[in-house]
Amino acid sequence: MTIVCFLPILLSIPERHYSSKKPGLTLLGRYRCWKRYCKRCCDRNMSGVWLIQCQYNHSPNSRRALTQEEEKKKREDIKRMVITRKEAPFLDGMEDLWKQPYQPEKLERIIYDWWESSGYFLPNNDSSKTPFTISMPPPNITGALHMGHAVFVTLQDILVRYYRMQQYPVCWIPGTDHASIATQTLVERMLKAQQGKTKEEVGREKFLELAWQWKEEKTKYITQQLRAMGSSCDWSRERFTMDEQLSKAVEEAFIRLYEKGYIYRGHYLVNWSPLLQTAVSDLEVEWVEEDGFLYYFKYCFADNPDEYIPIATTRPETILGDVAICVHPQDVRYKNRIEQQVIVPYIGRRVSVIADEAVDPNFGTGALKITPAHDHLDYEIGKRHGLELINIMNWDATMNDNCGCFQGLDRMECRLQLWNWMESQGLVLKKEPYRIRVPRSQRSGEIVEPLISLQWFVKTASLALPAMQAIQSGEIRIIPSRFEKNYLRWMENIHDWCISRQLWWGHSLPVWYLEDMETDSMQDSFVVARSEKEALDKVKAKYPNYSEKIR
Repeated sequence: MTIVCFLPILLSIPERHYSSKKPGLTLLGRYRCWKRYCKRCCDRNMSGVWLIQCQYNHSPNSRRALTQEEEKKKREDIKRMVITRKEAPFLDGMEDLWKQPYQPEKLERIIYDWWESSGYFLPNNDSSKTPFTISMPPPNITGALHMGHAVFVTLQDILVRYYRMQQYPVCWIPGTDHASIATQTLVERMLKAQQGKTKEEVGREKFLELAWQWKEEKTKYITQQLRAMGSSCDWSRERFTMDEQLSKAVEEAFIRLYEKGYIYRGHYLVNWSPLLQTAVSDLEVEWVEEDGFLYYFKYCFADNPDEYIPIATTRPETILGDVAICVHPQDVRYKNRIEQQVIVPYIGRRVSVIADEAVDPNFGTGALKITPAHDHLDYEIGKRHGLELINIMNWDATMNDNCGCFQGLDRMECRLQLWNWMESQGLVLKKEPYRIRVPRSQRSGEIVEPLISLQWFVKTASLALPAMQAIQSGEIRIIPSRFEKNYLRWMENIHDWCISRQLWWGHSLPVWYLEDMETDSMQDSFVVARSEKEALDKVKAKYPNYSEKIR
């Protein structure tokens, strides 16, 4: 049986009461139009019936008599719209509840449990109509649901209930998301607060046990909230993004994309979270405007130290990784300086002045210091000009052995000490307050550092092309249409997407690495396979004499 009513309508009628003149109960609202619907559409001779909703939206003033076909259809529909006491045993003994002021905590759970246990949220496979299916955007298991979840759940519930009332086979699939970075961060905090230990101190196996316990607790609470909102999901199909079946699907997708050449492993500039010790995607970086400083200093020419190019930067610590000075090719201030050499402060490295149209002549002094290993714009300029990549930081954002006496200092402490050293050398011009856009980790809040890292990436250029064509051809519409330009601009400037993370909680990549193996190419140091046995077979086929382990 398919119920043609839904909880939002049922609960929207204020001060409900029952009419109990007959053996059955009839749910009537005090609004006159609801009474009119019931008088016009219900068979008054029916007994033992609880009427939930009339689906005929007649005008209260309409007096047109129904045709024989309309009358027949009306009676068939009414049969679907009524529930007897036998079918709904929870009605027994509830007369007093209906006479009292509405008490949702007592009533709604009873009705929802009956809906769910009766199978009313399962698809009606007898229908000849095209199935209507929605997969719920899975909430993260990081805590309770918020207003944003309530909005999308309500909208989806309206859709699925509407199609269910139209007798379509409807399937709304609920689930939750493992949320790798956010969940691992919260479990680490819980571990530190409760036991005073880090994840490394308890070990990977024990930490994952705690993470799964966290998942069970949060999932239970989230699904309770979804049920409390009246979500008519097919709970028999509930999923978690790290279920075995879904994990296998993720692995299979990775393998197929790798075999087609869309996935590769390489060194690339990524957003690195020093606190979380993992790469994060662009979507996990929040750009926040904060008060900072613009530091002006001298870049002296190698052949004439008395002359210099003035440079402005918001991050003086990255001077230690500079490999060039870049100006706009049409900037008359520096045209005669192109291809001359300057000296990197403190380091003493000779670097060239180059020209590139990516430089904004109106920012700072119009001359840009280039640190390809620690800035996304500099990285692109560096690729075009074949510049060296010099990494100056460790994974925890301390300075590494490329930084001389500043090695081991935190990046912010290095900024202060290097600037003091430059002042003592007469290289400082000025320091002025400046509003800067700071990239912060959405999950942990610390400043994200662009770093060169060996990661796994998806090639996005070829995937973006059909996505753009779908919008341009009108196959897909963006509403409101003014956002089409934003979408197309994003697709045109998209860069390869980093998909690997250095986390314990989450999907493992189906990749096996060869231990103690000297190869001619980095691509030969691993195999991608569906199982360890398949991986070993691939290794033996490629390297018959290889006898070490794979991991």
